[in-house]
Amino acid sequence: MAETMKGLKRTHRCAEVTKNEIGSSVTLMGWVQKHRNKGAIIFVDLRDRSGIMQIIFEESDVKAEGFAKAEKLRSEFVIAVTGRVEARSGAVNKNLATGEIEIRATEIRILSEAQTPPFPVEENSKTKEEMRLKYRYLDLRRPDLQRNLILRSRVATTVRNFLAEEGFLEIETPMLIKSTPEGARDYLVPSRVHPGNFYALPQSPQLFKQLLMCSGYDRYFQIARCFRDEDLRADRQPEFTQIDMELSFVDIDDVIEVNERLLKRIFKEAIDVDIPLPIQRITWQEAMDRFGSDKPDTRFGMELQDISDLVKDCGFGVFTGALENGGSVRGINAQGHGTMPRKKIDALVKLAKEHGAKGLAYLSIHEDGSYKYTFEKFMTPEELAPVVERMNGKPGDLLLFAADKNPIVWDVLGNVRLEIAKNAGLLDKNQYNFLWVTEFPLLEWSEEQNRYVAMHHPFTMPMEEDLDKLNTAPGEVRAKAYDIVLNGTEIGGGSVRIFQNDIQSKMFEILGFSPEEAEERFGFLLNAFQYGVPPHAGLAYGFDRLVMLMAKADSIREVIAFPKLKDASCLMTNAPALVDEKQLEELEIAILTKNKEE
Repeated sequence: MAETMKGLKRTHRCAEVTKNEIGSSVTLMGWVQKHRNKGAIIFVDLRDRSGIMQIIFEESDVKAEGFAKAEKLRSEFVIAVTGRVEARSGAVNKNLATGEIEIRATEIRILSEAQTPPFPVEENSKTKEEMRLKYRYLDLRRPDLQRNLILRSRVATTVRNFLAEEGFLEIETPMLIKSTPEGARDYLVPSRVHPGNFYALPQSPQLFKQLLMCSGYDRYFQIARCFRDEDLRADRQPEFTQIDMELSFVDIDDVIEVNERLLKRIFKEAIDVDIPLPIQRITWQEAMDRFGSDKPDTRFGMELQDISDLVKDCGFGVFTGALENGGSVRGINAQGHGTMPRKKIDALVKLAKEHGAKGLAYLSIHEDGSYKYTFEKFMTPEELAPVVERMNGKPGDLLLFAADKNPIVWDVLGNVRLEIAKNAGLLDKNQYNFLWVTEFPLLEWSEEQNRYVAMHHPFTMPMEEDLDKLNTAPGEVRAKAYDIVLNGTEIGGGSVRIFQNDIQSKMFEILGFSPEEAEERFGFLLNAFQYGVPPHAGLAYGFDRLVMLMAKADSIREVIAFPKLKDASCLMTNAPALVDEKQLEELEIAILTKNKEE
């Protein structure tokens, strides 16, 4: 029968006890990690969120009743133990923070018994993720997951403290808002009071934080829950968290400056890593040309080289055809990979095709300086010499080429570059390479919708020197937008906002919104702008991604307490689920069931 805590108070967490307490009495409470019965003596590893402490039970110390309780212990029993702190009688355990000491128990209470768990509660569990998510409350007892969530809490506290010192106000924005379907799908919430009408859950606090700037709050922040009903990838969640901020009377440099200091503070206080400032900045165009990505990983080289001018008159139709269609020919040098097995090269070709290429040309340089390449029929070694020279090719290197429209070439080589780096072990999780990417295109053409769409959102300010192109060449307009990238992952993004009505109206026109549609969707914001709006800008971090990289985890699910699967379901609670017919009737909602043929 379980006992109570009456009259007993915990004095320390397990790993808070140090050798300075040797000789004193402490009371610890936690879960039994391991139980080893040696007959006259019982060893128990007691675990709580701080770590593990070894407890020793001998009948002469805890009396027969206490020793009988200790014999009964099993994994995950919850116990309270009072005892004396002693130096370890056996070998010191250097793997534990408490490895030099142990507790000689004088009293034990069993607060809760436990069934045998469906998998061991241990660090770096090999149990399948589906099983661990089904029993997430057990999985969350694992020390590595607990460290991740403690880190997450520490980061959130640091963010709040820093931004408060910088004059930011923490203000909550609504969860039940109006649907503005531009971008990802909204999660919709039916209204009982207004039958047939729906709220949406926010994809971000964007419009409300801009309204707060209109209202004179100057500097706002929020650690905000956001929701997107989109087709999920393995490492994306339907609900996620942003560190959201907005500032008035600022331009790009002001936002970047305060955020660089924020990042430096977070990394120093949370994981004791020094981030050198200022963080490097490159334009979107440079990022694409050098790395084939707008979120480049700069922990390794292997940069793209444009060889279009060198092959424009060659006899290889794949190259010349791409150039005639307005594309480019580019390559990367996988240094030292000239002897890559054919099977691995075929995997890279397959990857290139998955990203839109018709194939991938490649050339290996032998130790004697001769070439072996896939297009020998069309180009001589002499014609290739300038190409190899530009790409800094040396004996033992592997050169890979893509030829197509620029977006395809960038995408293909950017992904091939990452795949080679991953396979070669070049992605060091202990290295933190930050990068600002600036001057994004304001718009991108959607073949599906046959119109321009905003690359970020419809409220992003064009660069002043490009304003005259809004009428003549909208696709060439650059945005006052900026992303912060860490190790090839975009951890945050933002922009200077449009605050002039004429520019905002022009933006809506380019995006295909009639004045009536713009008024219907964003009228409350446009109306607010008629009453005096300051120049303003903002930025939002993906909190889950940031903590994932700081924790060196492989997935954001490892830094979220109760994550969903990639189909947006929860194995633990079985959400989403059917609801009572009565609830649907109150909402005046009927469920239409379609048969499979339909």
